[in-house]
Amino acid sequence: SELMLGDYIRKGYFDGMSIRLPTICVRPGKANGAASSFFSGIIRVPLSRKEAILPVSDTVRHWHASPRSAAGFLRHAATLDLDRLGGHRALNMPGVSCTVAEQIEALRDVAGESAVSLIRPEPNETIMKIVAGWPRNFSPERAIKLGFAADPDFASIVRTYIEEDMP
Repeated sequence: SELMLGDYIRKGYFDGMSIRLPTICVRPGKANGAASSFFSGIIRVPLSRKEAILPVSDTVRHWHASPRSAAGFLRHAATLDLDRLGGHRALNMPGVSCTVAEQIEALRDVAGESAVSLIRPEPNETIMKIVAGWPRNFSPERAIKLGFAADPDFASIVRTYIEEDMP
């Protein structure tokens, strides 16, 4: 879709850009079938005093943004002077790169050991293989220079969920 968008912009059919979002975490509501759903589940479920399954190693690194940041990215993109982008119209949004262990530590800092104690490791080979193929590092420098701002750390993402989306 980015290639088609680039072609249509270059041909003058419309003006636009694409933004590449980090995994949105912590998503409210029930988990879906996505392989990435555990990233939200290991935070959301223990906060509701239920057991959460961790299907991967806690050394897995991933890139996250809160729903609040994602909405901010979209708002900012809608008002951005596209001439500032030049010919490169795709941007990686900034996010928080952290390991699952760092996610869990942020949960501990915000909600205490009682929440963390509800996370149960249960390795799932299928999910581990899928996640192992995902990129871990992104270069959001252009987006940051253009005024896109991310959550400062994963504890902030946990707090945002508690403040805005936790039932």
